Amino acid sequence: HAKDLSLASDGAFGKFDKQQLQRGFQVYKEVCAACHSLKLVAFRDLTALGYNEAEVKAIAAGFNVPGLDPNTGEANSRPGTATDKFPKPFANDIAARAANNNAVPPDLSLMTKARHDGAAYVYSLLTGYQAVPANLPKESRPGTGLHYNPYFANLNLAMAPPLTGDDQVTFDDGTKATKDQMAKDVAAFLTWTAEPKMEARKTAGWASLIFLIIFTALCYLSYRTIWADKKH
Repeated sequence: HAKDLSLASDGAFGKFDKQQLQRGFQVYKEVCAACHSLKLVAFRDLTALGYNEAEVKAIAAGFNVPGLDPNTGEANSRPGTATDKFPKPFANDIAARAANNNAVPPDLSLMTKARHDGAAYVYSLLTGYQAVPANLPKESRPGTGLHYNPYFANLNLAMAPPLTGDDQVTFDDGTKATKDQMAKDVAAFLTWTAEPKMEARKTAGWASLIFLIIFTALCYLSYRTIWADKKH
């Protein structure tokens, strides 16, 4: 079972904590982006996290994205722009497997939607690496290059622990970057990438519910008024 994780976005009235999302993005950019893509997220989407236009342009320019030479038509790479989506870190699956013990790192755009327990799964996985238990059956023990993690389906991961210790990143808001904090923050960020319109959906849901309650009450009062003198 996943560890308990409480985020500001949880519940019917939950809203994203933009500071936490920015910290989570920083963890993704400095740690996770080396292996994992966010193919469904454009750089300009980061304005929802509180970044201004100039900051988004600077972030985008720090990534190289696939392009074409306008003179020759040959493939090349160029600095990203705000309209680009986050690029894949590897040219193809062959290159990805070669760099990751024959495993292709999954895209993280919808990871918290694709896994049972969502953000809690991501948090548990990142903080769940541990020594192999002495009583673990031989067939379940990790092979060469694999790492034991009880929160992963088959217990053994090709991905080495990405969060190796405290202060692996330096948060701009001064928050202490413990391993636990970094795991929580990137889990919150991936909750946003999977459902960036969550706040709007909740607002629309509550507005619809209030409308239906009022409409139902009016219908009931109309019924009582219309049929008041028809009953015996």
